Amino acid sequence: MQSVNRREFLMNSFSAAAVAAVLPQRQSRAANDKVTIGLMGCGGRGTQVAQLFAGRSDAQIVYLCDPDNRRSARAKQTIEKTQNKPTQVVQDFRRILDDKSVDALINATPDHWHALGTIMACQAGKDVYTEKPMCHNIWEGRKMIEAARKYNRVVQVGTQSRSIPYAKDALEQIRNGKLGDVHLVRVFNMMEHPMRKAGSVQPVPEGFDYDLWCGPAPKPPYNPSRYWLNEWDYSCGPIAGDAIHQLDLARMVLGDRPYPKTVAHAGGVHALKDGREVPDTQLALFEYGDDFTLVFESALWTPYLKKVPTPIRELDVFPDWPFYSMRIEILGTKGFMYLGRHGGGWQIFDTDAKVVDFRHGPQGDKWHQDNFIDCIRSRQKPVADVEQGHYSALLCHLANISYRVGNQKLTFDPKTETFVNHPEANKYLKREYRQPWVVPEQV
Repeated sequence: MQSVNRREFLMNSFSAAAVAAVLPQRQSRAANDKVTIGLMGCGGRGTQVAQLFAGRSDAQIVYLCDPDNRRSARAKQTIEKTQNKPTQVVQDFRRILDDKSVDALINATPDHWHALGTIMACQAGKDVYTEKPMCHNIWEGRKMIEAARKYNRVVQVGTQSRSIPYAKDALEQIRNGKLGDVHLVRVFNMMEHPMRKAGSVQPVPEGFDYDLWCGPAPKPPYNPSRYWLNEWDYSCGPIAGDAIHQLDLARMVLGDRPYPKTVAHAGGVHALKDGREVPDTQLALFEYGDDFTLVFESALWTPYLKKVPTPIRELDVFPDWPFYSMRIEILGTKGFMYLGRHGGGWQIFDTDAKVVDFRHGPQGDKWHQDNFIDCIRSRQKPVADVEQGHYSALLCHLANISYRVGNQKLTFDPKTETFVNHPEANKYLKREYRQPWVVPEQV
């Protein structure tokens, strides 16, 4: 990417925002038109999501973008083979935003780029499929909602479990009283991460725009052994990066309550003492008032708790629930539900611990992408709209902030989205930005 001074950046950002504000909104696309999509972030998940879109008859990946040209080169081979059509590679994502023929952007960057990349895409008139967790902090999430609404953009968050038919069935079972009154939910996120090995500062590889990769975050000397998921400047933590799926699904089937009243965190770096900043053990208690509590438990050092193997995620097979690392347990006064995220369905047990109802079903990627394409055409809100993404990511941020202020119990004010009488905790609601990559107050 060529260097851009602040004046040029601000003028470009202003122009994109001004054009989106004064021009008529793009008409919904005809059913036989292909939705044209650019990918921002060609890592493993970004390439996977783009490949799924590339395999559709109603979509085409027309741009691939990554600060590291090696990643985009690998992604290009995969995408072009899947869609049997060429795609263009650029290093600066603003090239995608400047192309008026592009309908949508997939934002599959690290956490610190989710908000600004999505906001700039909205300003440029693009719809957005953004990976989770939706934002790096609570303030950014609110700004993303404001941008989506101001520019009338469809912003779908990649929490694909919301699109699974069995999740909707689970919601109906709970709503119809099959479990009785639900007062407690337990959400689990267990896995095994390796210890990171220390390394040294190295020259930036040729073809890697390290300055662009850092973007809104600080730019330390380049060290390839550093792992961004373990550092607060770039990440919400590896736990929040995965557990957001279960937290979002739990919120959905319980009626999408937006805010807990309090959060209390316990845990820290207990096992993986390799210099990481984010905890490897997290327990968080969210109180939603006098009648409902959500408990979140997670660790990064439990090899006996596993995700559902990928081939089984498409089969009508229940997980081994006690050893399923991503399970949700919903406790009611009349019954108990196990609920899975990677497919797996759900089972309801009665007061005698007998199965009284169940649903199977695969994971939800295809349905989630169906919904995104449909909403691009209809201009309706998607099933994982940016606002619901904000409320789910907020749970991760609340837990992290409680940890960062010494595992204190915190009270949250939903009207202001701030903590009550806690200036230290409120410092973590927003971040310091590195010029010129700043999320503006007025989007």
